[in-house]
Amino acid sequence: MANVGLKMVKVALLDDNDQIIKDEAGLDPSGILALDDRFFGSTQANLSNLEGSVVKVSGNNIVQDSYVNPAAPTAAITVNNLSQDILNKMLGNESDGAGGYVFSGVKPRLALLIETETIDRKNSIYFAFGRSQVSRAAVNIATDTDTAITRQADALTFTALGVMRWNDGQPYKSFYDGDDGFDEEAMLADVFQGYSAATTTTTVNI
Repeated sequence: MANVGLKMVKVALLDDNDQIIKDEAGLDPSGILALDDRFFGSTQANLSNLEGSVVKVSGNNIVQDSYVNPAAPTAAITVNNLSQDILNKMLGNESDGAGGYVFSGVKPRLALLIETETIDRKNSIYFAFGRSQVSRAAVNIATDTDTAITRQADALTFTALGVMRWNDGQPYKSFYDGDDGFDEEAMLADVFQGYSAATTTTTVNI
């Protein structure tokens, strides 16, 4: 199905049991961080290696069979302006308490949800990594000139890991909200383990 636009990217840090981390230790009090207007949004989310290569098996001078190697999905995401504390948490960098950050030696796990739309803008299509790790292999820095400001966005690569609840270890899952059985809350609970919908309390004055 064709798609248009990048509507939203959501991420969450996971604990050792692959449950989302909430409050101060996580990326957001709810556990799920939307890369929204606070960060000037995201410009692209390019997914690669969603399927493994097909290997042909030959015999008696003809192709007799084939099999598919495991998928190794990645998502290259560009965010216009991530805050420094969130970026370092995602990358697994630790503060030295004096403004410096260094890699802790352990990459944290994150859940990722990318939302795009059908070309008529009537429905959403989602791509989810239930477990992934993120890396930032390069940072581009360029001089401003007398005619232009040179601005660089945050380029991050998410590498999907296997998710046992998805058909015994598949690395990604897609969703389409045009399906009759689609439920957004159920999707969020599936992708972000430990998610629960916010409840509203109504106070009645007597």
